[in-house]
Amino acid sequence: MVAGTGLSRNLFTWKIAGAHGAFGRPVAGADFSMDGGIPVAMSSPYHRERVRFVAIWEAAMPERKNFAMKDRLLAMIETMMLIRGTENRLAKLFADGEIPGFIHLSVGQEAVAAGVMSALGPRDTIATTHRGHGHVIAKGIGLERFFKEVMGRANGICAGRGGSMHVADMSVGVLGANGIVGAGIPIAVGSALGHKLGKTNAISSVFFGDGSQSEGVLHESLNLSSLWRLPILFVCENNGWSEFSPTSRQFAGSMEALARAFGLAYSKVDGNDVEAVALEAETAVESLRNGGMPHVLECMTTRGRGHFEGDPQKYRDPKELSGLEAIDPIPRAARKACSNPGGDSALRAIEERVASQIEEAVRSAMEDELPDFRKAIEDVYTKRREA
Repeated sequence: MVAGTGLSRNLFTWKIAGAHGAFGRPVAGADFSMDGGIPVAMSSPYHRERVRFVAIWEAAMPERKNFAMKDRLLAMIETMMLIRGTENRLAKLFADGEIPGFIHLSVGQEAVAAGVMSALGPRDTIATTHRGHGHVIAKGIGLERFFKEVMGRANGICAGRGGSMHVADMSVGVLGANGIVGAGIPIAVGSALGHKLGKTNAISSVFFGDGSQSEGVLHESLNLSSLWRLPILFVCENNGWSEFSPTSRQFAGSMEALARAFGLAYSKVDGNDVEAVALEAETAVESLRNGGMPHVLECMTTRGRGHFEGDPQKYRDPKELSGLEAIDPIPRAARKACSNPGGDSALRAIEERVASQIEEAVRSAMEDELPDFRKAIEDVYTKRREA
């Protein structure tokens, strides 16, 4: 049991025993429109799914606005537990040889994804990183198709072609993960420009690690977003590491100084406190929707696993690793939820629901077919249109 929560330890382990320590297809000749800064075929499966997703979300908006804080906390805890459970399951699948390529897990950083996404709506878009599983799950990506994609199955979100580092589903506003450090940032800036020109009242949000602070593309993007006053939220997940090196060895400045240099709004928050993250994100998003300056939200958090799954982390201080459980964002939020009437039973129900959802998604992915190699070049070129 996790002290003070009434929960089992299944979802809260930092080490796993045995673990090694679509875009919708364009329709030829279709009419295109700008949906939240995304050019889409009006008749595409993506567009139909996005319309359905937005309709469901907005129909429930009155109820969400009336959420008591305790209910919102429970919702965010469920999101964090879903992310943690998914990441732990992926670690086991990777160890069993069921996942091609590398995976980069977001264990320990769940409060950032859950907190920020609680402030976003269905029309808002996000771009993420190589460590982006938590972001896309929190944004509402389908769990079964997510597992299929990461496991390289034919019916994955991107037909199994993207894998862990290139998960994308624009029907829920996920512009895509990216294997290049900082490369999602200008994509999000372009989406923000689309929101502004289209007068959608939506915003774009981009997640990036503190290792991106020295990347020129970040500086250029901050500059353009400021010049054009774009509705964009820059979320820096500062876990102190740039792959295998302390960020202090990679970047001489600070995120705050960088934001101020370009005249952007800036705030800093404890990234392991999901309620604090949600509050700061909500304030920033409200300002952006009302025409405020682009906002940089720096979330101080902790990377619970190695840079990639299987990284032995010999470069980290053993004392730091042994203290990770003490700052785990999930038990921290769960203990607060338990102080409310009915909190214990609500958390147990969440734990059971999350475990069932994950196992069903894994079962479906394991039963799915592998991609047909002969279809590998599909969608590379558009078909020639007859005159």
